[in-house]
Amino acid sequence: MELNDIVIQFIGTDNYDLSPINDGLINTTYLLEDKDQHKKFILQKINQHVFKQPEIIVNNHLIINELLRSNHYQFQMIEPIPSRSHTLLVNDANGGSWRMLSFVENSITFLTAPSLQTAFEAAKTFSYFLNTINTGKLPAIEDTLPNFLNFEKRVADYRDSLKNAAPHLRESAKAEIEITNQFLSLPDQWIEMEKSNQIPKRIIHADVKISNILFDQNHHPLAVIDLDTIMISTILYDFGTMIQSYTNTTSEDDGNAKNNFNAEMYKVVKEGFLFYLKEKLTPEESGHLDYAAQVAIYIQELRFLTDYLNGSIYYSTKYPEHNLDRTRNQLELLKGLREYLENE
Repeated sequence: MELNDIVIQFIGTDNYDLSPINDGLINTTYLLEDKDQHKKFILQKINQHVFKQPEIIVNNHLIINELLRSNHYQFQMIEPIPSRSHTLLVNDANGGSWRMLSFVENSITFLTAPSLQTAFEAAKTFSYFLNTINTGKLPAIEDTLPNFLNFEKRVADYRDSLKNAAPHLRESAKAEIEITNQFLSLPDQWIEMEKSNQIPKRIIHADVKISNILFDQNHHPLAVIDLDTIMISTILYDFGTMIQSYTNTTSEDDGNAKNNFNAEMYKVVKEGFLFYLKEKLTPEESGHLDYAAQVAIYIQELRFLTDYLNGSIYYSTKYPEHNLDRTRNQLELLKGLREYLENE
């Protein structure tokens, strides 16, 4: 089925403009302008190598939007738009799944926080979003990425990669492996807290990078986007990955980075995260935020190193040492965070 046929199934006309949006790393995304309606939409092909059951993504999205509506959410919501045959997914001839979403006019995104104030507003927006959707009994959210937050498996996968790596890869990463092995017990407390139910299960976004918030031209938040990774887990993960994403002063591809941890960014992001959630978090959650930030960075580093040792088969790479550079970058970030916490 041609792309034109997909568009017509959604808007019922071939009078449109279509332009690719290349910011995302997973799905294939277009800006679709229906010239008859004078309206814009997001048209997206879901990457089924990553999200093997697209219908789960759609169902989770509907559940979250209903929670937001019922709790008087103040920001704009991204709405799934049904096709002309009243389905939220349209399949192409190759079995690919397409969806259409509402578009927020006059919005902008950032790949990195342009200022401390914008970072604070982003963290505060996620805090509000998470507080709004966690108001009662857990809904029937299904996992779109099984084992994504199984840190015990992440460590086991790393050990396997280390055992089976080609000798030249193991040699190239010798220094990074040595440091990584020193921290192998870092996720243990997290794993134990989850197993023993010391920390509550909550709905989390699971991809809280700043590019998943739409801002207006004055850097005021408009909407939280990309609900594909919504899942039931610990809210510590959202805080940890927020720190991993926001506090890095360099690109994560920069393997030569030194002192790439921004302590001021850490403070404002933590303040923003707690803005709406402080009263909701249990003492176990509040008391492990600094720890969660360390674990999130370490697990990301572990995933980069695992992929490098496996021959770079998961992450997209542009050169042979790309994943090793990413590993080095995250190790430097972890070092900076730990030094900051020790001196606090």
